[in-house]
Amino acid sequence: MCGRYTLFTPTADLEARFDADFGDHEPSYNCAPGQSLPVIPDRDPGEATRMEWGLTPSWADESFDLINARAETVREKRSFADAFERRRCLVPADGFYEWVGGPDGGRGGSDKTPYRVAFEDDRPFAMAGIYERWEPPTPETTQTGLGAFGGGNGDGPAGADDPDVIETFAVVTTEPNDLVADLHHRMAVILDPEAGEEEAWLRGGPDEAAALLDPYPSNELAAHPVSTRVNSPSVDAPDLIEPVAGD
Repeated sequence: MCGRYTLFTPTADLEARFDADFGDHEPSYNCAPGQSLPVIPDRDPGEATRMEWGLTPSWADESFDLINARAETVREKRSFADAFERRRCLVPADGFYEWVGGPDGGRGGSDKTPYRVAFEDDRPFAMAGIYERWEPPTPETTQTGLGAFGGGNGDGPAGADDPDVIETFAVVTTEPNDLVADLHHRMAVILDPEAGEEEAWLRGGPDEAAALLDPYPSNELAAHPVSTRVNSPSVDAPDLIEPVAGD
């Protein structure tokens, strides 16, 4: 899975890399679910838009907070299928964390060792993402105003400007490459810009997009253990990415 990542590349470098405006982006060494983070949506790839990490389908009655979507089932599962067909995004990152150890190898816990995976030169990359627009149900005790009967339905640009609509995203995961397989049984789908995969993910049809959902080759990536301080999403500091002694 992908449950934490980093995005500390300077704003000017991100804008040059993705040819998009990142606005007032602040570096983060511990991007976590529930946070509002920059993604590049297919509707406007020239501007990074902040969305909450944890997808909730437009039809849901309550928040789902789905942080990952499996590549093998993203086209079939009701929670993800419509977003995959119509709302894809790039999730900029310059590294991600995985946890090793413990009974289930899951995230967090003092018996698990966090590792950071990144390109050897720490260059930014794009993970494949999907996004949704969700309008929380109006409480029964609240009188419905005339505005509830007009405006966007969350399915077009008008919905993106509706203050009642919450935009959320999930990162698509796939089988791990040889490097990540030693750390976890899943990894985020990393898109290769040299092969045109980022453009194809945003602009291609469903079949073309589905063909991109394979593990990125491991030969350009590196991994090292980091401090367990990263376990807490409230901790965000440059030293989180520094190598520490492993087991």
